Amino acid sequence: MGGPLIVIPVSALASWNGYSAQSGPAGGGATAPDDYERACAVDDLAGVIPVGEHGAQALVLGDEPATSCYLPERRAFLRWLAAGSEAGLSAAAHAALADPATVWEESGTWVSDGPAVLMDSAEAGADLGVEYPGGGVPAQAPVPLPAGRWRVRATQTWVDGENWVGLVQLLPCAS
Repeated sequence: MGGPLIVIPVSALASWNGYSAQSGPAGGGATAPDDYERACAVDDLAGVIPVGEHGAQALVLGDEPATSCYLPERRAFLRWLAAGSEAGLSAAAHAALADPATVWEESGTWVSDGPAVLMDSAEAGADLGVEYPGGGVPAQAPVPLPAGRWRVRATQTWVDGENWVGLVQLLPCAS
């Protein structure tokens, strides 16, 4: 597998079921798509989908499962699309975030009740700490975030002709 990355509140991890071979059109079973298929259906650079039955939401980092990290000081997810080095990528990201000419795609509003986890959408939230049969555990990264309503914007942009960065930034919604 290896689908789009998602950001899901820690409180909703148990409700994220990831990929299921038996459900959805891909499995030939049930007619309802599984969580992984719903995440894959996001065609934009980012999007929001419901999780479980209690109003939680996941933020989907669309396009591809590029190497990604969270920049807490900018409330932005940095996606490594093309760069010669980590330092070059980081510098390009900070330049794009500071440049008022950067073109952003509006990607909706995401509501989170606090800290979240960045993870592969194919994994079940309940399995994040469970070791694979061959060793290792599913990759995850903490996203230290206060509770809030966030305006989501995204971009993929070339900076300085050598670094292509993807960014998904969270901005507080006006009250």
